[in-house]
Amino acid sequence: MAGIPDMQWAQVIEKSGVIYKQIPVQKPSSDEILVNIKYSGVCHTDLSVARGRWPETPLVGGHEGAGVVAAKGDLVTDLEIGDRVGVKFINGSCLACEFCRQSDEPLCPKVLCSGYTANGTFQQYCIAKAAHVSKIPKDVPLDAIAPVLCAGLTVYKGLKESGARPGQTVAIVGAGGGLGTMAQQYAKAMGLRIIAIDGGEEKGNACKELGADTYIDFLKSDDIVRDVRNSTLDGLGPHAVLLLAVTEGPFQQATSYVRSRGTIVAIGLPLHGFFKAPIRDIVLRMITIKGSYVGNRQDGEEAIDFFARGLIRAPFRLVPLSDLAEVYELMEQGKLIGRVVLQMPE
Repeated sequence: MAGIPDMQWAQVIEKSGVIYKQIPVQKPSSDEILVNIKYSGVCHTDLSVARGRWPETPLVGGHEGAGVVAAKGDLVTDLEIGDRVGVKFINGSCLACEFCRQSDEPLCPKVLCSGYTANGTFQQYCIAKAAHVSKIPKDVPLDAIAPVLCAGLTVYKGLKESGARPGQTVAIVGAGGGLGTMAQQYAKAMGLRIIAIDGGEEKGNACKELGADTYIDFLKSDDIVRDVRNSTLDGLGPHAVLLLAVTEGPFQQATSYVRSRGTIVAIGLPLHGFFKAPIRDIVLRMITIKGSYVGNRQDGEEAIDFFARGLIRAPFRLVPLSDLAEVYELMEQGKLIGRVVLQMPE
């Protein structure tokens, strides 16, 4: 590990809060790599983890890391020192269980999750299982690709899970948020018609600029179900619904406007929320309801390729790693506009 420091700067979740301090640089085991993280996106899940809703402490947060391979284990043969890679939420899995054999690595009982069950990307040097990092093309900016490693991948996977085909319609609930703006772009690139649902004129303008066929403002609509159905070409409702909301209400509405034999994909995570749906509708209208979170290794490669071809853009602003606490405060106050990407110290 010549040229790699013994200590590094990191944002560490401790019982007293998130502490910016120096910690040792780890050495990769035989099937791991050490990634010199250059940039890391900040996700709302990172805030939830930092506030102690899930993890054991101490823990380094973050799961949208882009950087270069600094060291590798003896068994790593498909990556070289200096390769550009992305460290995602799924940091490792057993690769041998039923789920892993069927490319459902996120469901592996032994899955390692960056910033959740394994130290994440809010540090200068991060350990990752070599099999699970995504290669990043040379002409793709590392700062710009960081949000795609979670936000982009998550919505792209959700659209794939919906089964919607080119020419069909998808309703995206929470379309004006960080996930929603990327979901619209992936949906457009996949040839889907888009009904964007959110609140406020500013978000409406943003959705229209991203190519939404219709924008429905839930703050002004007196009948969301009617308006969504009327926004489809035949009035039968969208073929798929992507639920990115963080409150329960939109989840309860979706079965009322989705097309018969349509698919509802739940992605948002309302705290302590429940999904209630009328069984009669689900049975007689043959509605499919499913959950989706992040994607497998192939999904990651595809999501990055969409970005590399110029079909996806993720507006962001750079903030020093040391300022993470201020970013979390803005998130909690609802004052954060766009995605924040942390820049590591030199």
